[in-house]
Amino acid sequence: MSRIGRTPITVPNTVDVKIDGSHITVKGPKGTLERTVHHDMHLEFRDGVINVSRPGDDKLHRSLHGLTRTLVANMVKGVTDGFSKELQVNGVGYRAQKQGTQLVMNLGYSHQVFVDEIPGITIEVPEATKIIIRGIDNQLVGQFAADVRGKRPPEPYKGKGIKYANEILRHKEGKTGSK
Repeated sequence: MSRIGRTPITVPNTVDVKIDGSHITVKGPKGTLERTVHHDMHLEFRDGVINVSRPGDDKLHRSLHGLTRTLVANMVKGVTDGFSKELQVNGVGYRAQKQGTQLVMNLGYSHQVFVDEIPGITIEVPEATKIIIRGIDNQLVGQFAADVRGKRPPEPYKGKGIKYANEILRHKEGKTGSK
């Protein structure tokens, strides 16, 4: 049995859960999330706890068991606390600022880079070198952060570019480092 899959999900009192077959709707103080899970996975909501079970022990059901439980747990966490990713902008003259609903970045190109907020995502820029992306959908927050990072990924020699706050970069020596 999957250790992750068999762990029950505790639902706070402020969250409403509706399960209709393989479709689950989670409504909380930060918003509403909906998802359709695989039709073989069984979701059961009773006494403030969601349990995920699988019908059999074949490879597909085993692999979907923990995944389904994690997706549902992330939905519950998202509508109560939300998710955030922090990015750092490194480099001389590299900076970010927010203008309305747009993120405007100077990243060493001959032009400024503009990124629009999408529904479900909020962008904060507390400092010129720090970007915080928040939302209730973990997948959407992660994908949006990856898209922003992709505008200028960190390069391996000086570390200039956009990186995650907890990312560790391995620097290369360069041509003169081998002497």
